[in-house]
Amino acid sequence: MLKYLIIPLTKDSVSFCHYERVESNGEMIPLDVLNKALTWAMKENLNVQFLYPDHPINDEYKTVLDSVDHTDIVSSDCTDIALRNGADIMVYESWGHLTAASFNDGQAYVIRTTKEDLFSNIATLSTILAKINRLVVIITDIDSYTEQDFARYESALAKLIPVIKDEYAKGHPVQLNLLTDRILLDKMNNCNAGWESVTLAPDGKFYVCPAFWLDGSKAIGDLQNGLDIKNPQLYRLDHAPICRQCDAWQCRRCVWLNRKTTLEVNTPSHQQCVVAHIERNTSKKLLDALREAGSFMPEKQISKIEYLDPFDVITGFDNNVDLD
Repeated sequence: MLKYLIIPLTKDSVSFCHYERVESNGEMIPLDVLNKALTWAMKENLNVQFLYPDHPINDEYKTVLDSVDHTDIVSSDCTDIALRNGADIMVYESWGHLTAASFNDGQAYVIRTTKEDLFSNIATLSTILAKINRLVVIITDIDSYTEQDFARYESALAKLIPVIKDEYAKGHPVQLNLLTDRILLDKMNNCNAGWESVTLAPDGKFYVCPAFWLDGSKAIGDLQNGLDIKNPQLYRLDHAPICRQCDAWQCRRCVWLNRKTTLEVNTPSHQQCVVAHIERNTSKKLLDALREAGSFMPEKQISKIEYLDPFDVITGFDNNVDLD
């Protein structure tokens, strides 16, 4: 069921997911399109999320945006200081900028990073976790992971277990999506673009998500005629035979990345599955450590599994990864 409407205000608005933002002249969404979009969202009882450009927007636009309840998603590079300070979600593209940030309790934070930058900044991440309530790490080149990268990723995440354990012991239950989300969730919590959210682009047309708009994909409707999603069941978890049985509940299951790597929106790549299961298994180790320290609910359980990619179980492939 549709819950969210995402509206990029310009073509170069901030990215909060795997896709890259693009360069443009900064032209804003036409005000008439914006007003029609907000009217449609109110009729459909949707939560609105605005993606902002880095440059300031004028007061006329701000008045329209403030006419509805909404979520502001803003880049740390945005030149509007008031908007940065009041943003609901702040997105960083640089570890250096994230390290120098002054964190606010009311904000959520996202860092978009390559795998190499993540591996190089695990010590930095450890320091940041002591200062923040929640951080979401988005690995932008997850589709390029190799078998060697999987081992490096597992090792990197393992280094965070004692860090998070110490924060819990201090009464600071920090959240890091890569590890704590699987502990806190009791069901899948994925991207769900095309099912729970759609994007209204500045051209007045609907797209599955901002990435589908930016890569030139076909629209899925417009403001005049409404949504027209072909085979909408393909975007639903209950129509994904493998994913609906999986318990890597923190997996983003990005439908754009699915289509990019497997040509099917409901089928994740090998890389997505393995990365998600490494996170799941490391979350189990974190949960065990928290339970031993008396820092977490004893009824929470994550079972041991013998695979990292469900498709490997089907094909009988052995990826030789140590799960202990």
